[in-house]
Amino acid sequence: MCGIVGLLLKKPELRDQLGELMTPMLIGMTDRGPDSAGVAIFGDALPRGYKISLFWRESGGEPDWQRLTKEFSAAFPGAERTQTTGRHAVLVTSADPAAARIWLAANTPALYVLSVGRSIDLYKDIGAPAEIVARYKLNEVTGTHVVAHTRMATESAVTPAHAHPFTAGEDFCLVHNGSLSNPHLVRKKLEPLGIEFVTDNDTEAACRFFEWRMREGDDLTTAVKHGFGGVDGFFTFLMGTDKELLIVRDAFACKPAVVAETEDYVAIASEFRSLAHLPGVRHANVFEPRPTEIYSWKA
Repeated sequence: MCGIVGLLLKKPELRDQLGELMTPMLIGMTDRGPDSAGVAIFGDALPRGYKISLFWRESGGEPDWQRLTKEFSAAFPGAERTQTTGRHAVLVTSADPAAARIWLAANTPALYVLSVGRSIDLYKDIGAPAEIVARYKLNEVTGTHVVAHTRMATESAVTPAHAHPFTAGEDFCLVHNGSLSNPHLVRKKLEPLGIEFVTDNDTEAACRFFEWRMREGDDLTTAVKHGFGGVDGFFTFLMGTDKELLIVRDAFACKPAVVAETEDYVAIASEFRSLAHLPGVRHANVFEPRPTEIYSWKA
């Protein structure tokens, strides 16, 4: 049992309230996921370069982010800067993302790359959702839309790497409530194609499957349609890109999800209690997504 949360703000003037509106939604899902939590925030794309969200794996202290930035800049000349919050940082760089990943893995193995893209910032960690919100000041974030998750671990370890959202490629993330029956078959299909996995979590298999389909030329909706034949199990998937928010449930739809849509926002959660605080929700179009029907909204 896990909790999923999504919020897309339709009006630009509301973007400064993204974290304020999202925080009660995430904390409201604590009972469904007290082990760990994560939030992917999408905002305006960088005019150039990339954002690389990083997490320091080692406990008991924080890394020397200033030294890391200096050494990274020496390896990749150009405008580099790092925004830090404890063990988390967002490195803004003009370096090629693939080359940056290789350098980081070789020179700072204690760092875990959470996400890469022009629009996405990603925070995830172990602990109760309220603790993680406070730790990373997620109530203050701004942007266009957010994908978030609270996890109750059932099939793999409780670590920051196993927390959701999972990412693959650039500006793409996925959260999942449910369990997949064929993640090992998905891995067996993708690994010979050079696609690397970093955990044994079943959700990572789905995330990398959909991103692989998009690299093959699918848009996100078409990738999900391919997923009905490639990813098996019980699921509610919520996905985000820099341009859209998408939710889909399996054919049995046994994992809950509720959507509330108004002229101002689209809000999604596993249970309505996480939507009840939102302004105007009494007059929203509230519904449960139908089995295998794909719902998406543009940012």
